[in-house]
Amino acid sequence: MDVTLHLAQDPEADALLGRSPLAALVGMLLDQQVPMEWAFKGPRTIADRLGADAAGATGGAGDLDAHDIAALDPEAFAALLSEKPAVHRYPGSMAKRIQQLCQYLVEHYDGDAEAVWRGVPGGAELLKRLEDLPGFGKQKAQIFLALLGKQLGVTPQGWREAAGAYGEPESFRSVADITGPESLAKVRAHKQEMKAAAKAKASGKSGR
Repeated sequence: MDVTLHLAQDPEADALLGRSPLAALVGMLLDQQVPMEWAFKGPRTIADRLGADAAGATGGAGDLDAHDIAALDPEAFAALLSEKPAVHRYPGSMAKRIQQLCQYLVEHYDGDAEAVWRGVPGGAELLKRLEDLPGFGKQKAQIFLALLGKQLGVTPQGWREAAGAYGEPESFRSVADITGPESLAKVRAHKQEMKAAAKAKASGKSGR
C-alpha cells in the first residue's frame, strides 16, 4: 500500500496513512468527536512519540507496528496519547481502543493490518471483517470500506453495495471522498446539512 491520501491535510501524516494499513485503521478509529484532520494526524503523532524512525524496531520510517502497540503498558500508552497536544479529545479511552485493535490484529492476522482486506473476494465479507474489528461499528466499517475502494485500490466484487451510500461515486459523504481542499469542503458541507436536518427533526418532535 503506497498511495497519496489527503485526510490529515499534513504531508508527513498523510504519507504515513498512505503507506501503512495500520495507520489508516488507527486514523479511522480516532475519527469521531474530533475534527477529521486531528483524527488522521494521530497515527503520525503516535509513531513520533513511540520513537519510531528508519532504524527503529517498528518496521520503517515512522511506521506503526501492531505487535509493539499491543504489548505496551496500557497506562504508559494512555499517557503517550495524553501528551500535549493530545492525540484525541478522549486520549485515555482511545488509547485503550487502539491497543484492543492491535491486540485483535495480532491474534487474528499476526499483526498484519493489510491482511484484513488482502485477497477478500467479496464486499460483504470485507464489511464483516471490518465490523469485527474493535471500535468499528457498521457505519465506520462502511466508510473505511469506501475509502479502501475509492482511494486504496481495494475493490472486491460488491464493495460499493457493501459500503452503502458511502460507496456511491462522488457522494462526498465521508473521508472516503476527500482528495484535497475542494472535496474536503464538500464533505464538510454535507455533514453540516445532515446535522441541521437532524436538529430540525428533533425540534419538530419535541414541539408536538
